Amino acid sequence: MNDQHIVSAFDRDLEGIQAHVMKMGGLVEAAIGEAANAMVARDQELAEQVRAADKAIDALEELINERCANLIALRAPAAVDLRVVLSVMKIAGNLERIGDYAKNMAKRTSVLVHMEQVEGAHASLKRMAHEVQLMLKDVLDAFIQRDKDLARDVLERDEGVDQMYNALFREFLTFMMEDPRYITPCMHLHFMAKNTERMGDHVTAIAEQVVYLVTGAMPDEARPKATRLDA
Repeated sequence: MNDQHIVSAFDRDLEGIQAHVMKMGGLVEAAIGEAANAMVARDQELAEQVRAADKAIDALEELINERCANLIALRAPAAVDLRVVLSVMKIAGNLERIGDYAKNMAKRTSVLVHMEQVEGAHASLKRMAHEVQLMLKDVLDAFIQRDKDLARDVLERDEGVDQMYNALFREFLTFMMEDPRYITPCMHLHFMAKNTERMGDHVTAIAEQVVYLVTGAMPDEARPKATRLDA
């Protein structure tokens, strides 16, 4: 009876932590979309909201890490249970980094609004950000459902994000070579595209953790990556 009580207490604690992870994931998902919308609309107010909202994301990561540390200390989980707790901490860390990249995009939007607009580039970058946002939604679903197949699907989709990044990189180079006025705004847009590509990398890192969580092993196959033109 006492063992059952301990197990149920562990499960309750873990459910609470996972609820915080999903809340954090929702905030990060929103940050990606709002950062992209602010860029396209050249909306400084929305960009500032994204920057301000990052504090809540950081606070949730701290809370999750604190709860996980307490859970390990109080419940002494072993085997599968310990694997879950450690995976949750890594997932929270990746979500925090994605939030940072969204915040960085918002910072550059506040600068770009005063510069020459680069025709078409903003829409292409928004499509890339939207794909990363969808990947994040799916990987969070995979985490909560313990769906390794959905997680592996997210891993495969990262190559498409890399290809979008390469296309944008070529586009920015063309603009900069054709008209010096575009050099500075294209440099900012390039960094935003790079931020978005890195978001995709952190989403795939979460997908790898989901596979590990379900199977007990990290994916054997190399993560599919397109060759980066700026490498």
